[in-house]
Amino acid sequence: MQTASTNIGERMGRSQELSDSKRGPVIGGHLCNKSIRDISWLLNIPRPTVSGIITKWKQLGTTATQPPSGRPRHMTGRGQRMLKRTVRRSRQLSAESIAKDLQTWCGLQMSPTTVRRELHGMGFHGRAAASKPSITNCNAKHRMPWCKACRHWTL
Repeated sequence: MQTASTNIGERMGRSQELSDSKRGPVIGGHLCNKSIRDISWLLNIPRPTVSGIITKWKQLGTTATQPPSGRPRHMTGRGQRMLKRTVRRSRQLSAESIAKDLQTWCGLQMSPTTVRRELHGMGFHGRAAASKPSITNCNAKHRMPWCKACRHWTL
């Protein structure tokens, strides 16, 4: 018989996904009209996990792991590191040239739009220089005396 202290200590922290061999007894206990609490205590599995397994079995009719939703990522971690290294070496490169470089080095067929999206996710943003108004001759004549008068200002 387990004590509460050992049971709590064993349940602390996150663990890996339960195997099919552990999910079967949960469903078996549910079919034998055992409560979620009893199943949890008997199999030493957290109550929310037992509840989730039973809910999934009722909805889908299976306890097998479902494939993840969404499209798989095009760029791997290795490709992202190489992309970051390339941009840090030369910030002046265009997305087209970076895409070509990745094609030759890694074999990743990638569009410039994907490269821009990846760079944006990494914190690299393209910026245009701020436009500065040109100083006219009339403005320069008024500005020069003021600058000479103020050059000895201190904070």
